[in-house]
Amino acid sequence: MEQSLDSFFLKIPEPQLSAFLFLRQFFKDELKLEESWKFNTPFYYYNGRWFCYLSYNPKKKHEIYIGFVLGYLVEYPNLVSEGRKQIKIYRINPEKDIDVKALKKIVALLKKCY
Repeated sequence: MEQSLDSFFLKIPEPQLSAFLFLRQFFKDELKLEESWKFNTPFYYYNGRWFCYLSYNPKKKHEIYIGFVLGYLVEYPNLVSEGRKQIKIYRINPEKDIDVKALKKIVALLKKCY
């Protein structure tokens, strides 16, 4: 698992790599989420259940986002479904500072749903 995760992250160019590495550490250390490798994507679990995942599209250099599995249960600015029924996403601009306060608020709202 760790090798697949590490190889996933190592294939990502800067500045996206820095954003992903920050999010990875933030999810594991700050938010106490468990990391796993599913569907060729880093997934994060809360209480043993899918919580969120990180997504990167190499064809769209600035398109990275966090997909929140139960996102449909909460309303928060910049948390959008874009036609998805359950998952809502939170886009990250790798060239700007990540809004940690917003992420903590979204996670706090979602943890209440588990």
